[in-house]
Amino acid sequence: MSKRILITEPIIPSVIERLEKRYQVDVGERRTYNEEQALIDDISEYDALLPMLSNPITEKVIAAGSNLKIIANHAVGYNNIDLAAAQKHNVAVANTPGVLTDSCAEFTIGLMLAVSRRLFEAQQYLLDGKFNDWEPLGFLGKELNGSTLGIIGMGRIGTGVARRAKALGMEIIYHNRNRVSANLEQELKATFCPTVQELVSKSDTITLHCPLTDETHHLINEETLSLMSDEAILINTSRGPVVDEEALAQALHDRSIGGAGLDVFENEPELHPKLKTAPNCIRTPHIASASFQTREAIGMLAADAIIGILEDQPTSEIPNLIQP
Repeated sequence: MSKRILITEPIIPSVIERLEKRYQVDVGERRTYNEEQALIDDISEYDALLPMLSNPITEKVIAAGSNLKIIANHAVGYNNIDLAAAQKHNVAVANTPGVLTDSCAEFTIGLMLAVSRRLFEAQQYLLDGKFNDWEPLGFLGKELNGSTLGIIGMGRIGTGVARRAKALGMEIIYHNRNRVSANLEQELKATFCPTVQELVSKSDTITLHCPLTDETHHLINEETLSLMSDEAILINTSRGPVVDEEALAQALHDRSIGGAGLDVFENEPELHPKLKTAPNCIRTPHIASASFQTREAIGMLAADAIIGILEDQPTSEIPNLIQP
């Protein structure tokens, strides 16, 4: 009997076609599997699961997967998956590291430029029919050249952002759980900050590229926001709960910081009511990796892991398996 794969919602067609050449593949409709019970009801029929970050892969879901051999998340993050439960039930787990570095780094720079130069605000002014002639004081923004960029999380994406920011003439400081190599620091002319507090107080722009953990939950909060200058910009393309949205929204409304560019949110897909009306805040619907090339690469990497496990390849040959 052909093995069965569940892809929880539509992804790039070439990925689906690749899996269909080997297995029976079912693709759910958008948001069908955002609830735990929907997964529990269906998972026993499948040998492999290719879920989204929005799908809760809990212990109950994994326990119900009597035939389940692998969960290959369509994302770099995997905080939606109970890793301990997967290990307990002998289910492999994979993610998709590396392939979205360039897409997310480019998008992060785009948010920086858009917020610092007030692009969305200016566009709305134009569309509202308020642009009558050129104004010498109209929509004055801040140049990135010569400013200080503080990077929290110097992994692949943080490093990719640093390289692009250096090309724009920005000074780089960073905070990371572990200090990066001396060679990389020299290449980027990057300075290590031992604390987040020091970094935010010295930065014109702060960009977040850290994973969501107990330690990073609400890393940006009322205290850290109070240390930022009134012209500083916060960018978040990592995970929404890294930022206390209530505190951020208040800081934006009080104009105690200069602006924010947010691609992720604390309670996705819900947006904090105060963030909806916050000034100089660009809000995008979790699209930092939304280039065709990257989304196809994400899907193919997940498919590689599924094929590897279902075809009994040695786990050492499947580089994107997560070790518990």
